Amino acid sequence: MQITQTASEDLHRQYTVTVAASDLDSRVTKRLEEMKSKMHLKGFRPGKAPMSFLKKQYGKSVMGEVLEAVVSEGSQKAVADNKLKPAQQPRIEPVGDVAQVVEGKADLQFTVSVDLLPEFEVSDVSKLKVERLVSEPTEVDTNEVLERLAKQAGGHEARPAGEAAQKDDLVVIDFAGSIDGTPFEGGTGTDSNLVLGRGQFIPGFEDQLIGAKAGDKRDVNVTFPGDYHAAELAAKDAVFAVTVKEVKAPQIAAIDDELAKKMGLDTLSEMRERIGEQVKQDYAAASRVHLKRRILDALDESHSFQLPQGMVDSEFASIWAQVHDELAREGKTAADEGKTDDELKKEYEAIAERRVRLGLILGRLGEQNNISVGGEEVQRAIMAKARQYPGQEQQVFDYYMKTPQAQTEIRAPLFEDKVVDFIAELAEIKDRKVDRETLFKDPEDLPESVKSKTSS
Repeated sequence: MQITQTASEDLHRQYTVTVAASDLDSRVTKRLEEMKSKMHLKGFRPGKAPMSFLKKQYGKSVMGEVLEAVVSEGSQKAVADNKLKPAQQPRIEPVGDVAQVVEGKADLQFTVSVDLLPEFEVSDVSKLKVERLVSEPTEVDTNEVLERLAKQAGGHEARPAGEAAQKDDLVVIDFAGSIDGTPFEGGTGTDSNLVLGRGQFIPGFEDQLIGAKAGDKRDVNVTFPGDYHAAELAAKDAVFAVTVKEVKAPQIAAIDDELAKKMGLDTLSEMRERIGEQVKQDYAAASRVHLKRRILDALDESHSFQLPQGMVDSEFASIWAQVHDELAREGKTAADEGKTDDELKKEYEAIAERRVRLGLILGRLGEQNNISVGGEEVQRAIMAKARQYPGQEQQVFDYYMKTPQAQTEIRAPLFEDKVVDFIAELAEIKDRKVDRETLFKDPEDLPESVKSKTSS
């Protein structure tokens, strides 16, 4: 096996790997020797078939196995021999006619392209100065939660015949889903209870049932989310044939001790106390969202280094596919956003670069400070994810447990949060009081006077 460097540019290296046809033939022969004692071939005693016969019968299939092993070996050797630190999986490209290689008539040649991790110094996070938005819960928050619980606990009663379903109504439905006219697993249900407006089903499903009446039949058109747990359904357009069997309006229960008992508590006073604690946690969580964003902004502003182009390209491709799908679902184009296609791409290329840069910084901080995510943490997160799909919990749980890539998607944000929490303990954080409305805004939607201003 011969490995020759053919490119060296900043964070990119390329190597050409050549494996002689004679070497490949020797590997095929060795593999067939290992296999022949277990072969039962008509006309030959076990292990006695001549190699020429074995190569004629099985040579091509074994050559495929050998080539896969050789490519993996060559790629790993190129990285190890040159002491490289790949930023992502090396890219392999064949050179020449592979069919001739399989026939044993040509040497195997392939290129190994490697994007390298950049060398950079992580800034001293204890010197970061970050503002944290905070707000104090009030009695109004507790009362709003009580009113919402009273609405939920009041149950639903049938609307008069002919009345249309409204938001918060409960509809009893039968449904059967299909993609391109073909039913799919898990796409049917009978006598299913669905409260409109709670987001229990696929985005857009519930909205199309508002206005329906008992006895109505509707075709509901939806698109599965791009990150849907069942990969075969992700980003697919589907049609659900829905029969609305009942429409029930929400009722409001009295806010008293009886309501508390329905919630598993003894008194209204105890219920108020519990709700107050939960509201405080909600405020703390909203505050943390802003703090995390500002910590990431501070990290981004305090670091500047070259990025592996392959990682940026991959991240941009992922982002752009999501943007493109979202625009398509909404029937929009870049022009509807007031931008040209190139301007929109440039905007998301900058976002891709930011994500890659922050990913590398957080990864380095995690490595330097022995921060990791354990298996139990991942499993708890998967269970929480599964609970978001009522009736399909086991199916979702099994999918994540059996799919390494899906587990990686769960693990990454957990790791990010742990590193951010580590930084928050060291950075200089100054609290800034804001009203409730501001606290619960998305960081992108904050007024300029409150948006992140960081220094280090």
